[in-house]
Amino acid sequence: MSSAHMQIGEVAARTELSLRTIRHYEETGLVIPSARSQGGFRLYTEADVSRLMVIRRMKPLGFSLDEMRSLLEATDRLDSGDDLSLELREALLERIRDFERAAQQRVETLRTQLARAEEFAADLAHRLAPAATPAP
Repeated sequence: MSSAHMQIGEVAARTELSLRTIRHYEETGLVIPSARSQGGFRLYTEADVSRLMVIRRMKPLGFSLDEMRSLLEATDRLDSGDDLSLELREALLERIRDFERAAQQRVETLRTQLARAEEFAADLAHRLAPAATPAP
């Protein structure tokens, strides 16, 4: 095994994803191991880890597997080194811009939800504070 390749356990530790989740992403075609060992073990590269990190970052924002696939396809095409037409290149960049805008909007929604959750927790703590103090 090359030092550039990692087994699934190391990838799971680095990405903080479970083995099951990584295998699921393989089954759905989002991340295919770059190689297999002679014994048939999945082998991953830094590029594979980077793909998994993109997916891991998209998941809490509620992006679907199809949306993840769409973004990864766009970045793969742009990073391929292929000679892309100006029109195709701009279309791919616009797709990425759309994802960036959607991500920003979803982050803002999560910030609002977090602020409301913190207010709720503070209200509960405030309600419990007098109960924790013994009556004179």
